[in-house]
Amino acid sequence: MPDMTKSQSGGAAVDTAVDAVAPPTEVDTAPAAGGVSQGKPRSLWGDAWFELRHRPLFWISAVLLVLLLAIAAFPGMFTGANPRDGDLTNHFLTKPELTHFFKADWFGYDGQGRSIYARVIYGTRASIMVGVGVTAVVTLFGGLLGMVAGYFGGWIDSVISRLVDIFFGLPFLLGSMVVLNAFTERKVYVVIAALAFLGWTTIARVMRSSVITAKQADYVTAARALGAGTGRILFRHVLPNALAPTIVVATISLGAYISAEATLSFLGLGLADPTISWGIDISDAKDAIRDNPHVMLFPAGMLSLTVFAFITLGDAVRDALDPKLR
Repeated sequence: MPDMTKSQSGGAAVDTAVDAVAPPTEVDTAPAAGGVSQGKPRSLWGDAWFELRHRPLFWISAVLLVLLLAIAAFPGMFTGANPRDGDLTNHFLTKPELTHFFKADWFGYDGQGRSIYARVIYGTRASIMVGVGVTAVVTLFGGLLGMVAGYFGGWIDSVISRLVDIFFGLPFLLGSMVVLNAFTERKVYVVIAALAFLGWTTIARVMRSSVITAKQADYVTAARALGAGTGRILFRHVLPNALAPTIVVATISLGAYISAEATLSFLGLGLADPTISWGIDISDAKDAIRDNPHVMLFPAGMLSLTVFAFITLGDAVRDALDPKLR
């Protein structure tokens, strides 16, 4: 084993040598204007962006996600109605009307006389926050454990792998119900913690497999032989080349977490009033679906559109990052 420590005076020389050892990058041989090849080197991420720009599904999902994020961040810009104000005189009486986009009766009213359009708009925030929050937590926690297990191997890998197997064997929704049932007040951060508690195993497995593959590359071996430290090898050479599959899984899983939150809220174990959620509105509308299907149609449609946008984005990113799928 080479000596992994280096003096401060010799660190710059080693860093320079290690920087020279890097994974090969693809070369953009597309002819420029005038038919002359530029020969400009293009990294993995640059090549992925080049592929994404030519995929219509990527732009469709990206536009939808930008719109959803704008609605979640600034719901007051899309409706002037209060989603919690109810008027029982409008109890299922006002059907959807195409009168004015910002009018409160755009989608009609629910059983408590509340504007369905306003509740759909304001419910976007909770769903997006849960999806992004859970994805961020499981990616950081599961990715870190998977990276440590895959790089060091041995008994560390065995312990982390057995821990992953234990949590992976627990049913995701059932386990989340048990965790959430222990809380009397279920806020957004509580739902995020419950879903992340059981959702990190897939990311950990994917990251572990990617790190095991990346650490066997020649540039990692050369960097280790030149005296690079463990931290530098992990975060400078291994992680950037093992991150692509994790990003794909995280992007696709984000839509699944939003769907899981709606399912838990529908069952009465997720978000609860006064939080506004699509799952809560779908649950409230289940008894009126025969005579007033519009009460369930709009929150369910918004939920499906959001999940579709994230899954489509994940598929586009996967195809762009995997050369075998092009």
